[in-house]
Amino acid sequence: MRGPGPSPSPRTGREQTVNSSFAKGLSILDYFQEGRISAHLDDLVEALGTSRATTYRYLGTLCDAGLLASMAGGVYVLGPRIVELDRLMRISDPLLTAGSKLMHEVAARRKLNMMLASFYRDSIMCVDIAWPDATIARHFERGRPMSLFRGAMAKIILAHLSPYQLRNMALHHADEIRAAGLGANWAEFRSHMAQLARQGHAITRAEMVAGTGGISAPIFDPEGKVLGSITFVVAESRWEETDFDRLRVAIIETAQRITAGIARHKEAGAAGPAPEPPPSLAAARKRRTAPAKHKHKEKRA
Repeated sequence: MRGPGPSPSPRTGREQTVNSSFAKGLSILDYFQEGRISAHLDDLVEALGTSRATTYRYLGTLCDAGLLASMAGGVYVLGPRIVELDRLMRISDPLLTAGSKLMHEVAARRKLNMMLASFYRDSIMCVDIAWPDATIARHFERGRPMSLFRGAMAKIILAHLSPYQLRNMALHHADEIRAAGLGANWAEFRSHMAQLARQGHAITRAEMVAGTGGISAPIFDPEGKVLGSITFVVAESRWEETDFDRLRVAIIETAQRITAGIARHKEAGAAGPAPEPPPSLAAARKRRTAPAKHKHKEKRA
């Protein structure tokens, strides 16, 4: 008979505790939402279920990182590091670098409003908009999360998730899926998503915002995983006169061009120059080579 396996080492248990504590501290950022842009220490103590001292320690770490900033009276707001990270996202996110310029060009040429969205947790996130038609109210903006179960831009992303991801969606969001008319059970939901994926685009009317609808196509990474979607926004007042066959071709072509751009971005990054060594290594090398150069000069003299 084999004896019991080895018990977890003290370090393993400690690592789990550290990881749990790290996740707990980061979860403070989830407290901040539209309409709740500041937080009091006491509110966070209650939300996290941790002691005042532990919560204060978490807040101190986030403030040191610049993710939060402390105000008078124990109030905390989002910090300047987030602005810096947003800038880095704007200049490095493949979805934006490959899609934003093209989207603005297509929107200006066709005089149609467009949106670029990414898959984010169990929702979608608007990452950029092009809005040449000011007669349609501008309800969307960068950074706004939206339902994954309503609207063409969301449904076309949902349809291209992996079977494992779809199964998890069905398990954890059954009521939302049913309310959105995507299926009363797993079999119906899976069938609906497969049909939408084969179709290659999605059209919805007044599901997210009254008075507007949209037609969307998916965008993929070089491995074929869905990253987001691109959408033409259509006013309901012009719905009947809109040539959706023409828009379908245009939105699919635009999505394919963005997908190709993302692939090129990855190839260019892989073939790029080797990164500079960290400053500490560069300084160490300089120190090592300096004496040799000095001796060489002395010998020549």
